[in-house]
Amino acid sequence: MYETMDELEDAVRRRLYRMRDLGDDMAAIRVRETSPDGVVTVEVDGNGKLLDLEFSEAISRLAPSDFEKTLVDTAMAAARQAFAQRGELIEAFNEEMRR
Repeated sequence: MYETMDELEDAVRRRLYRMRDLGDDMAAIRVRETSPDGVVTVEVDGNGKLLDLEFSEAISRLAPSDFEKTLVDTAMAAARQAFAQRGELIEAFNEEMRR
């Protein structure tokens, strides 16, 4: 497959750099999602970890159960988007590695 040791080293080095790039790209994922009523805004990273949470003044008009549902639904929507972005990065990486 590789005619010289230099070619092999170059191929390994390129893959290593590409793996580092993938890690950097995944670490850079940030998704903000706002509830349809604009009451809750959530920001998550590529692992779905909560990074930021904002509430509008309208939060005071929600019943506790409505607040809980709005918060959870909004956080789940943000996490789904983050996981989708992460999946796209991994699929692109895997496709590159097959070549």
